[in-house]
Amino acid sequence: MTASEPKLICRNVWKVFGAGAGEFLGVKDADTSLASLSKAGLVGAVRDVNLEVHAGEIFVIMGLSGSGKSTLVRCLSRLVEPTSGEILFNGENLLAASESRMIEIRRHQMGMVFQHFALLPHMTVLANVAFPLEVQGVDRETREARAKKMIDLVGLSGKENFFPRELSGGQQQRVGIARSLSVEPELWFLDEPFSALDPLIRREMQDEFVRLQSVLKKTIVFITHDFDEAIRLADRIAIMKDGSIVQAGTPEDIVLNPATPYVAEFTRNVPKAKVVKVGSIMRAAKSASGTGATVRERATIAEAAPIFANVDRIGVIDSTGKPVGVLHRDDVVELMMRG
Repeated sequence: MTASEPKLICRNVWKVFGAGAGEFLGVKDADTSLASLSKAGLVGAVRDVNLEVHAGEIFVIMGLSGSGKSTLVRCLSRLVEPTSGEILFNGENLLAASESRMIEIRRHQMGMVFQHFALLPHMTVLANVAFPLEVQGVDRETREARAKKMIDLVGLSGKENFFPRELSGGQQQRVGIARSLSVEPELWFLDEPFSALDPLIRREMQDEFVRLQSVLKKTIVFITHDFDEAIRLADRIAIMKDGSIVQAGTPEDIVLNPATPYVAEFTRNVPKAKVVKVGSIMRAAKSASGTGATVRERATIAEAAPIFANVDRIGVIDSTGKPVGVLHRDDVVELMMRG
């Protein structure tokens, strides 16, 4: 795999449930519409999906219940066998890999977190987090040292000897995250990991997730049905409907330029200020002098707006702190007036 090649590539992937699904798709120029599939007694859970996930990005797949997003993420790891297509991970076609090879890949290169925490109730936090390493055959001293590091990373130091029943829902999910990270995966799948949590805890876990990603820079495929969660976390978003991806792009692309009426309706109530980044409407400048305040170019307009209480202009800086532009109050007002 070259440095510029995506870490995960999905080409023409189908998952069709029902007898004779493979034969149906194998017919040249077959009518694969939902109506034709239904008439043949088949269910198209994933239909002709193409996507690329780049190293270090958070790629969010979202859609309503039944859209196929959870089936798709299970196809990507072959927990569910795709009916046809091609899935490349680091250039290797996973659909051509033996079962033993897939077990090796899942154990050493993939991490998975699901909506239900699935912690082992008879094991302590430390034992739960270290369990994947025990399965790998890692010696006890090494696996417990790495498990303690992951527990500290998710903010649970001091809870190593607690049992799951002694933890809150948010703490249990942190254990699940630490466990999935213990194998130091290259590719991290998260299937609605926060949807079972109360709203306040969910927000806290989203903040924690953003913090973890700033440290770990993992390649992440994140499943959600919540658009607010998607725009908080995603570098790019793919929206699914009836098993197909109807649009993929940055949150800004999708909200400002919906490709279909379905996407437009899906995003209709999303305030643009929550999605549009400062860098998109700033005016280029090599200096932020005279502005009195600064904001990062990847911040949203909603995050920057309160700063205008006492100033007319805000300096914009990049991730290294270098000035790259100036954000003007009038430009922010115009955007917010447009929706």
